[in-house]
Amino acid sequence: QVQLVESGGGLVQAGGSLRLSCEASGRTFSSYVMGWFRQAPGKEREFVTGISGGGRYFYYADSVKGRFTISRDNAKNTVYLQMNSLKPEDTAVYYCARSTTGVPSSSYSLRLLPYDNWGQGTQVTVSS
Repeated sequence: QVQLVESGGGLVQAGGSLRLSCEASGRTFSSYVMGWFRQAPGKEREFVTGISGGGRYFYYADSVKGRFTISRDNAKNTVYLQMNSLKPEDTAVYYCARSTTGVPSSSYSLRLLPYDNWGQGTQVTVSS
């Protein structure tokens, strides 16, 4: 079972930045779509962004478009989420996820794939 370990969460003031990292175990990292999700208190988990194995496709939720950037370093088995211009409404537990079966056909398809490996989550709190 592949393990996903997130890091980089914390407390930041509105307008600030954070960079989340997610390191995966295993030797086939570059074969899989990776995504970031978040869950705020009292709300359902929501898709934030995803990236295909080779980085050809990436997609962002409207709520983070222009502020967040997903990237990956396949040599380090790591996917990143750079979060800029943070807002209090970005406060949530952020989860890294992997799709073991999904094959993206477009950037939009990244949000529709089944994600079946999950990290433990990292808390991001944005104060106003």
